[in-house]
Amino acid sequence: MSPRKTASKELTREIILQKARTQFIEKGFQRVSMRSIAKLLDCSHGALYYHFKNKADLFYAIVEEDFAVLNNLIEESIQGPEDDSTKLYQILIRFIEFGINHQSQYEIMFMVRNTEVDSLSQEAANLSYHKFAQTVQALSENKLKIIDIWSAFLALHGFVSHYRGYVAHFDDVKLAAESHVHFIMKGLNG
Repeated sequence: MSPRKTASKELTREIILQKARTQFIEKGFQRVSMRSIAKLLDCSHGALYYHFKNKADLFYAIVEEDFAVLNNLIEESIQGPEDDSTKLYQILIRFIEFGINHQSQYEIMFMVRNTEVDSLSQEAANLSYHKFAQTVQALSENKLKIIDIWSAFLALHGFVSHYRGYVAHFDDVKLAAESHVHFIMKGLNG
């Protein structure tokens, strides 16, 4: 039996997040413990508490990190010389691309439901949705109602949810995604 790592300095936040993400995806939030993550990392569970208050805090850090990646994609989509319609198209298509290419992260961000973490993950989701809604409104040809933006978001989410687990990469559904995004844009630009 190998000796456990004792110094929390050897154990980085990134390494913990990586192993924990894998465990949450494979086993679900309820069936993962700080002890089980520590065992995978070959350290004491106390070493994890140096970086995170508890399992919910660790889960939230994963969700927050994933939403930051999605938010950066949205931000990148609005940069550049393209017209507003092209930028709006890019935001919608990149949302689908992110969801399909990062299915495990997407599942944790949008599909894991647990009373212990819902309030924590909901905060990150609300911030990301707010950014999405503001950007869609700013780029739209029309003054949109919040329900129109929410419907567009649900249409994107439905597409990703439908193909999640059936395809491995965005290229597998690129034509369908492009068609779907054009359909959504017709509804937004009515």
